[in-house]
Amino acid sequence: MSIAMAHKKARQRISYVLELDHSSSGGHRLGINGLAVDPSNAILYSGGRDGVVCAWDLSLGLNRRSAGQPNSDTKSKFRASTQAHTHWVNDIVLASNNTALVSASSDLTVKVWRPLAGETEAHTIGQHADYVKCVASLRGADWVASGGLDRKISLWDLNGAGKSLEIDVSGEEITEKGSVYALSVGRSILASGGPESIVRLWDPKSGKRITKFVGHTDNVRSILVSEAGDTVMTASSDQTVKVWSVTAGRCMYTLTMHNDSVWSLFSDHPDLSVFYSSDRSGMVVKTDVTGAVEMDEGLSVAVAQEHNGVTKLVACDEYIWTASASSSINRWTNVETGPDAQLPEVFRHIRPSSPSSRSKQARLSSTDDPTKKEIPVKSVLRISNTAAFPLEIAAPTENNLAAPTVVTRKGSEITADPIIPVAEPIHHLPVETIEGQNGLVKHKLLNDRRRVLTLDTAGDVLLWDLIKCEVIQRFGKKHLEDVEPEVNTLEAVAPWCSIDTSSGNLTVVLEPFNCFDAEMYADEVAMEEPVEFREDQRSIKNVLPWATLVANDSVVNLGRWILRYLFAKLIDEEIRRDEAYRQKLNESVEKRQAAAQINSPSSIQIPDAGGWDANASSCATPRANGFPPMTPGLAIGVATPGLGTLLPGVPEDSAAPGSPLVQRSSAQIGRPSGENDYFSSGITSADAPAKAPATTPAEKEPLKDETPKSPTETKEKDNGKSPTAFGKKFRMGMSFGSKKLGRSASTATSDKPAVVDEKKEDENKSESSSNHDKEVDDSFYGVVQKIQNEYDKLIQDVPDKLVETKITPSLPVDTPVLKLPSGTRVIIQEETSGGSANLYRGTVETVGVDVAIIEQKAPMWLGEVLLTNTIPQKEPVKVSFVLHPWQDSLPSIATADGNNRLNANRMLRVKKILAYVAERIDPQPQEADENALKPEEYLELYCNDQVLPNTMSLATLRAHIWKGGNDVVLYYKANGRKVISKRPSLPAVEQPATPEADVQPPAALPTAIAAS
Repeated sequence: MSIAMAHKKARQRISYVLELDHSSSGGHRLGINGLAVDPSNAILYSGGRDGVVCAWDLSLGLNRRSAGQPNSDTKSKFRASTQAHTHWVNDIVLASNNTALVSASSDLTVKVWRPLAGETEAHTIGQHADYVKCVASLRGADWVASGGLDRKISLWDLNGAGKSLEIDVSGEEITEKGSVYALSVGRSILASGGPESIVRLWDPKSGKRITKFVGHTDNVRSILVSEAGDTVMTASSDQTVKVWSVTAGRCMYTLTMHNDSVWSLFSDHPDLSVFYSSDRSGMVVKTDVTGAVEMDEGLSVAVAQEHNGVTKLVACDEYIWTASASSSINRWTNVETGPDAQLPEVFRHIRPSSPSSRSKQARLSSTDDPTKKEIPVKSVLRISNTAAFPLEIAAPTENNLAAPTVVTRKGSEITADPIIPVAEPIHHLPVETIEGQNGLVKHKLLNDRRRVLTLDTAGDVLLWDLIKCEVIQRFGKKHLEDVEPEVNTLEAVAPWCSIDTSSGNLTVVLEPFNCFDAEMYADEVAMEEPVEFREDQRSIKNVLPWATLVANDSVVNLGRWILRYLFAKLIDEEIRRDEAYRQKLNESVEKRQAAAQINSPSSIQIPDAGGWDANASSCATPRANGFPPMTPGLAIGVATPGLGTLLPGVPEDSAAPGSPLVQRSSAQIGRPSGENDYFSSGITSADAPAKAPATTPAEKEPLKDETPKSPTETKEKDNGKSPTAFGKKFRMGMSFGSKKLGRSASTATSDKPAVVDEKKEDENKSESSSNHDKEVDDSFYGVVQKIQNEYDKLIQDVPDKLVETKITPSLPVDTPVLKLPSGTRVIIQEETSGGSANLYRGTVETVGVDVAIIEQKAPMWLGEVLLTNTIPQKEPVKVSFVLHPWQDSLPSIATADGNNRLNANRMLRVKKILAYVAERIDPQPQEADENALKPEEYLELYCNDQVLPNTMSLATLRAHIWKGGNDVVLYYKANGRKVISKRPSLPAVEQPATPEADVQPPAALPTAIAAS
């Protein structure tokens, strides 16, 4: 059926987030980047690197000044939180008169949360092409501005109208330096800054540039704009704070009270005369220039010292809140710097240079308030290099310990440089710490790629199971590197996921190109309830002798397994909807069937028995192509050489396509990497409904023959020769010449013949004509559309037959039942130029409710995996190896020309290699002996003088034992439990009796080969 795809999407991925232990107190798990305070409701908001936005009840009665000291015993309480983002929250701001909290994140989105209106989730109002670093709002406005690493400033409507304006701020000289790290909004201007070290002013109505300020020498980290829009204040990594006049168009003051990169500014004063600043060293400074003629006359005080750099600070009345790389928020007592400030005695005589300060001194000298503490001398900072107050203070001497003195000198006197005292903050401890929780900061994916070790902010080491989505072991406070050797195993598993702990949680990312590459054996699955697995088959292929061995171990595909139960409720809902859809179709069918029964004949003519054999068993097993069906995986033999590979998912001894046996096992079509060598009924249940095979574009050409034929069969037909019984029973792909390891190039995927159901020519024509122009979405819903299109065609072709479901999710035999935590978050993302954008976010519990959204947003490959159990085909990874008898103590398995080089699927186990060896050197009797020793019980396999465990895979063997790039060299040896005679294992008479012309590789096969 030809199906057109509409609206090709960018590559999409599936992520899921494992839950950490929840604390009832709430809080962040990683550092905090954003703070905002709502004085009218006494609520503090915080945005963290864990993607969470929290609200805290302060219970302080802000904006209601009380007489005396503030009540420092009042504790803040957790109010609410929302998992707003999947990456760092870089900035937050209150908008719409403090009713809306807007957040900017590294997940490329700008979101709004209205907790006062009862909202529990944040809603996306905009999206950038790269990390969003800052967001700003004008008081009372119904829009916000955001800036990011995409060098764009965007204005977003808070009522859902989308983007109202976009400004390109690319750097003039270096485009990349146009990234926006700081943003502030005034009445008529919008100011931005970043790595370019230039401050730019824009018109928020038109987006046109007003002017630019040049003066900083490093990244501009924070910006404030006065309420009137005539003053701009900027903080930079060059350790300065600059004050710019918009009307004069230049820098008016450069403030140097900090000795490290200045990270944050805050002011709630209309003209910025009182402002707070913080730096990378953790210093928190309050500066007050109220009433000063020149800003140099202001007072700058070191209020507090954090242990980490202060990323954000806010203040309100008597308190200051600081955020840092810690998950906790500290509250500090504010310092009085106004007219009632208690200055040191020495500064009372130095500071009076303005009328306001002189009046202030007069009040201070006439009033002594014992309840207010004097600001220490060492806490007063020099506001700028040109400030007259305070002057450099000489260090105290033995004769002058009471108070420091001002450094003075005569005009001709040369003195040494004055000693600048180290700033001593007024507060060393906060009055309250709003505690956060522990988040993950480091991880190590173990060799089995199913378990992960993590280290959290408390120093605890945890061991996680990525399939069960839970912590399986706790090691306490240890070094992660010390724990790893205790729990790691000797395994080599294909990469199938990536791990991310940047948000403080354990996030597992599944990409479509490799999430189905990893498998594990069923006997390694530890389940609460026993599951009866079906046998799987893998084959060893001799490069020249063309020998095949089938391995009877069941495997579980890790990607399919976890996806099956992340979306279990979605599958249930799709089945329910499918039943409702088919019920409507079948109502008309049932009416036609009822009408046919009414008009049915009253008697039936019984035909003559003819050639019926009365002695035949009534329960005889159906036979296909003259051979009884065989138990999958039990046949071992030498195969006739052929050019093609195994037909994907078709057993060599099964019935022809279209027969009931093939239909019952057709669910195997479309296997993942490493499974192209499997026989059909290796994993999928024999009762699984049939599915259409996954074909490549090259395979969609109409086939004239009733059944597909391999290249070998075509050649035999052209030569007028019939294939031998061995040739019918065993076919495989081969590779020649090269001894490199890696992927086998024996057969390209495009060369594999398609497996199609046997249909009549007129049916093929009908299908082509009726469905050729049908178009389906390139999304999860496209799979639903294809299934419904099949139903419609069945009704059209066979109107009197009830429509049976085509939804065939994997069974427990393929994917053992998992009970995942209901809160496990599920995220669907799409690749963008700046990273990845979220298309959907829910939980294991809510995916069923969100089926409509997922159908539109999720990729088609996910729908095929969940609804039809179809995994994209991929060329299997094989390992080449050479088998030798240990010190010639046993017969060689080499053929007459001395070749003993083989290749096999990377997951094949040692015991299956031993079974292959046993078949060649110790043929088993035709009648099986239940007490006979198994090959792995009397044979051993060695590599680099190490005996290999029977359950070790070829991949593990190559990665951890052989550790080389050439063919793995293996030696087999008897352990003495069984006597094996030294006789040739493969005499010439055992070769298939095929004409010589058909078994000559040089004449029939290419001589060049890529890595096996």
